[in-house]
Amino acid sequence: MEIVKIVMPTPYDEGDVNGFLVKGDALSIFDVGPKTKEAYEALEHGIKSAGYRLEDIEQVILTHHHPDHAGWVDAFPKAEIIAHKYVDHWMRKTEEFLNYREEFYKMHMIKQAVPEESMQRILRIRREMELYGSVPLTKTMEDGEEVPGHPGLIAYYTPGHAQSHFIFFHQQTREVIGGDLLLEKISSNPLMEPPVDLSFHRPKSLVQYQESMKFLADLDVSTVYAGHGNEVVNVKELVEMRLERDSMRANQVYDILAQPKTVYEVTKALYPTVYENQLGLTLSKSQGYLDLLVKEERIRCELVGEHEIYSRI
Repeated sequence: MEIVKIVMPTPYDEGDVNGFLVKGDALSIFDVGPKTKEAYEALEHGIKSAGYRLEDIEQVILTHHHPDHAGWVDAFPKAEIIAHKYVDHWMRKTEEFLNYREEFYKMHMIKQAVPEESMQRILRIRREMELYGSVPLTKTMEDGEEVPGHPGLIAYYTPGHAQSHFIFFHQQTREVIGGDLLLEKISSNPLMEPPVDLSFHRPKSLVQYQESMKFLADLDVSTVYAGHGNEVVNVKELVEMRLERDSMRANQVYDILAQPKTVYEVTKALYPTVYENQLGLTLSKSQGYLDLLVKEERIRCELVGEHEIYSRI
């Protein structure tokens, strides 16, 4: 593939985000940064340096809906906006969807035994949507579908980090535009999110994420063009390293469960110095390790009153 990498700043801890300009039968950009002035300037500069204008971009294709990847869909007046159907909810931001999303998080934080004050703080943060774009999708993609204008470039659904996550695999070159599925320096967080069907059933994000990483490893990839940081070439080794790290963390959680605990109690024990300032993130991670242990039949989950209680088998 003919790929030009465009690096954009973000206000998030993970730092800069990458977009990728790809010239095929169509001129497409994969991921477009958060909706900030600084990211716009970097995006425009990168496209101009490649010899194009924003108006020349025919397709904006999103790996997933998170704001550091999906903010500047608004910058391309003539482009199709293409992504998983779930992304459209985040572009439209209807009151119905925002209310559903809030109820989803509230329901599951009650199960996790999150204190009311902390719950309200997380819900306020979840309502902050200003770094997202606002242009609805013009096309949606399905798992296994070829990307329009790019023969041999296949979209594969890889949920876990996000419920809308796609990677894009080129069958001839074996290159992948990978979003946040596999990053060189950091492990992507398997975030708790509402499901694609907008029910109240909680997706097991870390279980999904591990399956998605294993899928990537089995593709025999030459290079992953990652959403943050450098390209990844040692895909299988890095996936094994990440799975081993998850296993070690899950064992820590098992040790914490010498006595039955709620998710909130596990989070406090697992992340004692950061859980208060990063509660949404640390709850997601703790929940993920608990889901792994349940899958491995090492622990059980029982609903006691309003709260889920985890204990060893």
